[in-house]
Amino acid sequence: MIIKLDHRQQETAEAIQRIQKPAYEVEAKLIGFDGIPQLKESVEDIQRSDEIFWGMVEERLKGFISFKEIGKTIDIHRLVVDPAAFRQGIGKTLLVHLMEQYGDYDFLVSTGTANEPAVKLYKSFGFAEQKRFEAAPGITLSEFLKRK
Repeated sequence: MIIKLDHRQQETAEAIQRIQKPAYEVEAKLIGFDGIPQLKESVEDIQRSDEIFWGMVEERLKGFISFKEIGKTIDIHRLVVDPAAFRQGIGKTLLVHLMEQYGDYDFLVSTGTANEPAVKLYKSFGFAEQKRFEAAPGITLSEFLKRK
């Protein structure tokens, strides 16, 4: 079940952090960069976020997506799946849910260019790469856009 998460609650922010850290550790290995900001994010940082969080909950939090609504664009900030639940369609389900809720919006997301699973996922939903930029020396991110 996908529900809106109240990330300002201590217990929810802890659950987010509990799966976020190992998931971003996987991405860090894929892209060769351990400076991903979410790796160092505290529970308090999560609680202060101005993003909207939705989570896939099946007994416990298995994945979440966070975003900001900017005009008629949904700017996706995080799509995180607990590594213990990889390859179960959770990321896809969260993305479909978001796109259904905001069907008349454009969608924007960035990910490590070398993060092949994420790149493949976004392309499978019709996202097109708009640009690449260097996040740190030798580390390239790709920005993807899907128009309504």
